[in-house]
Amino acid sequence: MRTGLALALLSAATFSTSGSFARSLTGAGWSPAAAATARISAAALLLAAPAIISLRGRWQSLWRNAAMISIYGVIAVAGAQLFYFNAIQHLSVGVALLLEYCGTVLVVGWMWVRHGHKPRRLTGAGSAVAIVGLLFVLDLFGGARLDPIGVLWGLAAAFALATYFVLSSQVDNDLPPVAMACAAMTVGAGALLGLGAVGLVPMHASFGAVDLLGRRVSWLVPVLGLSLVAAAIAYVAGIGAARRLGPKLATFVLTFRTSRTGYLGNYRCCV
Repeated sequence: MRTGLALALLSAATFSTSGSFARSLTGAGWSPAAAATARISAAALLLAAPAIISLRGRWQSLWRNAAMISIYGVIAVAGAQLFYFNAIQHLSVGVALLLEYCGTVLVVGWMWVRHGHKPRRLTGAGSAVAIVGLLFVLDLFGGARLDPIGVLWGLAAAFALATYFVLSSQVDNDLPPVAMACAAMTVGAGALLGLGAVGLVPMHASFGAVDLLGRRVSWLVPVLGLSLVAAAIAYVAGIGAARRLGPKLATFVLTFRTSRTGYLGNYRCCV
């Protein structure tokens, strides 16, 4: 339990940095799809060597879970990044986070409908407190701007987040988290590159200096932050947490932690 909580907190803290890193790129002319592709492609490369080492003698686990990894890569990796990055094009980072973490309620509903795990009063109260807490901590009533298109993108990100936690907890435990994350990111990157190649999503980027937290830095800095911190570490830790805690508890821990770090990222990014 303690290991699972620690991994969930680590995943939440690292995931919450993605908004500021991504906003610095999109503000410099990157399309959301290009930023998402750079994030997960670089993360897949960073995880390749550890993934190969972890799979020694266990390659069959990769093939056994190929279908689920494919769904995970397209929805929970590529979809989650693309939807969230599109959301922050129209909304403040904090509001986009609020919408994305409505995925917590979707996880509870899925476990009830699909597996018959009717939420107890404590779970229902926790869902309500999570949403109300995020409303206040993210300062939704303090002048945050709302945009209908951004709201739709944020809700799509919530669906992708719920998929992330549900599938993370269901994949064969014999498949190491680092291998699952690497394989899913490879699938997700391929999906985004394919969509970009046929013109279904815009792919454009600039390679000059960008503004990050009030400073001018190379475009490589936010890309490295997105790929290493907000993707490689975040996904591996999140998969490990979901396996140990289950999808419901893992999402609640991640939501409460991100409500704090997400507000800080929102403030720094938007002032």
